[in-house]
Order: sequence, then C-alpha cells, then structure tokens
Amino acid sequence: MKETELEQRPGEVHTSSQVRIATFRQFSWRSWFALWPTRIVAGGLAGLFFLFLGIPLVALLLREAPGAVWASLLEPDVGQALQLSVVTTTLSTLLAVVFGLPVAYVLARLSFPGRGVLETLVTMPTVLPPVVAGVALLLTFGRTGLLGHYLDLLGISLPFTTVAVVMAQVFVSAPFFVNSAKAGLEQLDRRYEQAAYTLRASPFYAFRRVVLPLIRPALLSGIGLAWARALGEFGATITFAGNFPGTTQTMPIAVYIASEIDLDKAIAISVVLLSASFAILLALRLGQRQLTIEN
Repeated sequence: MKETELEQRPGEVHTSSQVRIATFRQFSWRSWFALWPTRIVAGGLAGLFFLFLGIPLVALLLREAPGAVWASLLEPDVGQALQLSVVTTTLSTLLAVVFGLPVAYVLARLSFPGRGVLETLVTMPTVLPPVVAGVALLLTFGRTGLLGHYLDLLGISLPFTTVAVVMAQVFVSAPFFVNSAKAGLEQLDRRYEQAAYTLRASPFYAFRRVVLPLIRPALLSGIGLAWARALGEFGATITFAGNFPGTTQTMPIAVYIASEIDLDKAIAISVVLLSASFAILLALRLGQRQLTIEN
C-alpha cells in the first residue's frame, strides 16, 4: 500500500479530502523529525542573539535603584537636556513629515531620469556615519561653508545653536520617514485613487481623503522611527551644534559628558532614553495592531 493511501475496511470508501489529510499528517510528522536538527540550531542561535541584546539592557535597568535614577533626573542640567531633546525631536519630526511626504510621493509615483540616484541620496544618511554627517553640515552651513558664507553676510549663524540641533536631527532621521512612506505608497492599490477620480475628486482631495488614510500605518511607523532616531542622535549633533547646556546639549550628549564625570547620572539618563525608545516601539506596535483590526 502506498504512503498516501488510507487503510480501508471492507465496503468503506474514502474521499480524496480524507486521503489528502492523512498524507498531510504523515508528511508533517516526517518533516518535523527531519528538520528538528535545523530547528535546534536555529533556535540556539536565535536565543544567543536575544540574550546578546537583552542582557545589556537588563543590566542597565538593574544597575541603579529607581530612587537614585529619579534623584539624578531632578538635577537642573538633566532637566534642561530632557526638555531640549523633547522640543528638538518634535520639531525635527514635524519637518521630516512636511518635507518627506512630498519626497516619498515623487519617488513612489513618478518615473523620471535619475530617480535611482535620488533614492540613493535619500537613503545615504541611514548608512552614513553620524560624525561624517555633522562634518558635512558644518562645511555647508558653517561661517566659511558653502552656503554659510552667504548666510554670515546676512548676519545669520547656524552652527552651535538650537537650530543646528534640529537640522542635524532632520538630516539623520528624515530618511526613515521617507522610506516608510514610500513603501506604503508603493504597496497601495491604485484602483482606490482611480475610483475617487471617477467620482470627480480632485487629486489633492483624493490624496487627503483616500491615500493618506490607507497608508496611515506606514506613516505612523515612519513618524515613530524618525522621532526615535532623532532622540538618539549624537554624532552629527555634537559635531555641528556642539555641547552647550540649555542650548545644544541633548540627552545623548548629556550621557556622553556624564559618563566621564558621574556614572550614576549617565545611567539615569540612559534609562530615560531606553524607556522612551521602548515606549515608542510599543506604541507603534499597538497602533498598527489597532489599525489592522479596524481595517
């Protein structure tokens, strides 16, 4: 008897679906026993990687008591750094959305010579070392820079100011939003827009009332990633904006400075950054799940 056949009793006839179910069960058990060495190896490697990521984070959380962390956060310089980080990351994320959404639309919907070059240009800051980004901004907008020279003639100085902090954060975080929004636009079925056009909707109305709601998960994901990346920005900020408490000293810079003189304070600020990043990722996951349920 073949493996795909069922054991029949006299006078009993099996349907093809029963045969397929029996075959699937036999194949599943045999596949499981055949693949268990691979699964053990894959599970072991995955477990080691999870431990590699998780143990340092747990060590950071357990290093100081909550009371000591809270006491460090009450210090004036830490409060200034926290306030500055919240304000600058919010502004940089808003700018990334305002300028990044049109960029994502152009790259996703229009076909023109050089689009691949522009896509590469948009993605470059995600792989470029942050310090290099800071040097590039300084050479462009510094007092003797490519554009900064003309700004200086007008009495405008950007480096080592709060504006420089926002510019550095936009430079490194905006590509995360652009790529996420672009992916959402590319995956969207164009028939929804065409249906709106048949109802005499204008392109702007169709984009605002049809496209944006449908790509909302991608937009929210891009906003969260851009905000988190801006919050953790260090290299470009300290190179282009410097370290001036209350003006350019963000939370990552405060961690770096505190680690040299007060480790407890550095740990406290690190815990705050870790908690903020975790909260952002958790909110994104819950928001995407809620949107999936609603749709």
